[in-house]
Amino acid sequence: MSAHRLALPLSLRLRRTGSALAGLPASILAITALSRSRRGLARLDDHLLRDIGVTRAEAMAEADCATWNAPPHWRG
Repeated sequence: MSAHRLALPLSLRLRRTGSALAGLPASILAITALSRSRRGLARLDDHLLRDIGVTRAEAMAEADCATWNAPPHWRG
């Protein structure tokens, strides 16, 4: 731990830690929603996939992606 960090008052150190963790609940919710969406995509039948312009192969490839592997425009 650096001397500068040790010199900070405890309340300021806690505030910094809190702000770093403040986005954690939103991130967990986003990951959960993405996982749910991918599972739903995998369950769509071919007729519904055609309606949204996605092939079965594309749907399964997306459904098989790791939960944390999301395009930047999905992350906000």
